[in-house]
Amino acid sequence: MTKGFDRPRPADSAEHGIVYRNEGEFCGWPFYCGLWQTADGGFAAGFKRIPCDYGAYGDVDHNKLTRNMGKIWVIRSADGRSWDPESFVEIIDMNVQDEKDLPGGGAADWSGLPPLDFDSRDTLIMSGGLPRLFAPGGQAWMRASTDGGRTWRPAAILPRYELPALSGFGSSMYSTRADGIHLLGLNTMMPDSRSPRPLVYGSADGNNWYFLSFVTPEMPRSPYYPGGSPFAPAPHFYPRLIVLRDGRVISTLRYQRDPRNAIWTDVYESLDGGRTWDFLSRVNDWGSPGDIVELSDGRIVCVYGYRVPPAMGVRARVSEDGGRTWGSEIILRGDGGSWDLGYPRVIECAPGEILAIYYMNLASDPVQVNGGVRHIAWTRWRP
Repeated sequence: MTKGFDRPRPADSAEHGIVYRNEGEFCGWPFYCGLWQTADGGFAAGFKRIPCDYGAYGDVDHNKLTRNMGKIWVIRSADGRSWDPESFVEIIDMNVQDEKDLPGGGAADWSGLPPLDFDSRDTLIMSGGLPRLFAPGGQAWMRASTDGGRTWRPAAILPRYELPALSGFGSSMYSTRADGIHLLGLNTMMPDSRSPRPLVYGSADGNNWYFLSFVTPEMPRSPYYPGGSPFAPAPHFYPRLIVLRDGRVISTLRYQRDPRNAIWTDVYESLDGGRTWDFLSRVNDWGSPGDIVELSDGRIVCVYGYRVPPAMGVRARVSEDGGRTWGSEIILRGDGGSWDLGYPRVIECAPGEILAIYYMNLASDPVQVNGGVRHIAWTRWRP
């Protein structure tokens, strides 16, 4: 038994605010976009913006919203509390169906560009999928910034190495090994598989990326769940990798039975730089995807959306033993109006202090369409 079964407790002195809200937009999913603290001490955050008038349930239906709608943008902040809407930079239009539709008429060639400096806090990486995440036969795109998110390289396409499909989910500033190899979590869709399969690519220079490993064994398709629905069970996807100070690599994975509530966060561990992987722990009963950060004191914090009533919102747990066990649940907020929230990104913004961003809707919102207006919010606290 661990202390993880103590009663959930509110976060001490948590501070909340809004990154961006627009009454005519559905804003969401920063987990697969990004959050970074840049070299000047400022912050950059990425998320998706989709026009939405909140007139009916169909306007917030994920079957529609997750398929080729809206754009991914990056916004900046000097202090992590107030965010400048004038700083928005467009990353990609989700209407792009194929690499030939990318700006400039095709994928960019980075071979002649300088190597990316993964030790620089101004080096930011974002990745996604064409024509959408988890698409059969899909491709993974990548963009990179070397000036803290102000400008970005044109989109490149990652090689598939005979994989049937590939999708990306952003990148972490904490995922570079001591030897300089940067690790990137991706997913493929294997034929006759039960779910997406998480995998790892690596790069020494940021311009050339190579397949490194699968994180989990392949699972044959279940005859009871033929797939095709975003609400189908899908064991293990959304890998988020970090390299710990002791050299171990850990990754959170989302395990899904139903994305509206029956989802949780598993942790896998690699002792050989990401080449081979084993199950390490389950963070929680419910809540995923979970983003993780190792604090300067060695503790690991996992933050995730909590979609179980009555206190839907955002929660966290802390591990004091390298991700092997997790403490009791910390309630960052429980004022959500529906399950449609979460997908956080988290960083240590000062020693011992956490900044998390996520998408949120409020039970108190005067607009209620299966919850309030979907917006991007932030929370700061010291676990």
